[in-house]
Amino acid sequence: MSHVLQAEQPPAPALVADPAGPSLWQTVVLTALLFWLYMPTLAHLVGQWWQDPNFSHGFFVPLFAAFVVWQERTKLAGLTLRPSWWGLPFLGFGLSLLVVGQMGAELFLSRLSLLIVLAGLIVLFCGWSFFRALLFPWAFLLLMIPIPAIVFNQITFPLQLLASQVASTVLPWLGVPVLREGNVIVLPAMALEVADACSGIRSLMSLATLAVIYGYLMERKIAVRVLLAVASLPIAVAANSFRVVITGLLVQYWDPDKAQGFFHEFQGWLMFVASLLMLYLLHRLIRIFWPEEGAES
Repeated sequence: MSHVLQAEQPPAPALVADPAGPSLWQTVVLTALLFWLYMPTLAHLVGQWWQDPNFSHGFFVPLFAAFVVWQERTKLAGLTLRPSWWGLPFLGFGLSLLVVGQMGAELFLSRLSLLIVLAGLIVLFCGWSFFRALLFPWAFLLLMIPIPAIVFNQITFPLQLLASQVASTVLPWLGVPVLREGNVIVLPAMALEVADACSGIRSLMSLATLAVIYGYLMERKIAVRVLLAVASLPIAVAANSFRVVITGLLVQYWDPDKAQGFFHEFQGWLMFVASLLMLYLLHRLIRIFWPEEGAES
């Protein structure tokens, strides 16, 4: 008789399962240590949310992540905790990033290290199944970290050029002669510069964050949630380009002063609301062709 021999895979290193999870004193000590290590990083992060309008959406990110964890509390309570030593490499890597970030004054690395340290602690004390259950709120926290300046500038300038190109193409169709020089649109009444604040990066990041939140609350299909999040990017870009076109029309046919001040800011809010409406209409359209009956749980 021939026997088929199957080699057993060595189990992943794991601690002894503890159904109760970390004790109260362990949780308190770890929380205190995290606050002590990351207090300067968190204080600077909150300060940037408050002072920089491009990243003011960061205030909502940890609040929504906490809401998701609260929503999943019954599922989390039913999981069997299997602490794993594999959390230690993540913990060490995260702490190393913190040291490198603080020594090199690289804020992005210091902030990113917090999420890696959190992942390491979850795996170390609760196990992989617990981390998988928390993967969405953990990954959502990435949106609270501002983009590094070098990456931010590489995104902003192409968006400025795109908005100015669209406006310089559409405005002549509406009877407004245009001469474009880079991100500057020269109109008969005045020259309009599509500055950093008008690039659309602010509405793009805010709309992407709201699209993820909207998808989680209003849609059960994971594929549709992803589609809504991805679709928020071109929607934000299109809305910002339309805003520049509207500004050009106001300057040409009404008053050049309307290109700045209250009217300019009001246009920004109006276009953001229009972006949210387009996202909602897109969701309704998807529901027509892909009804909710087959939704994933």
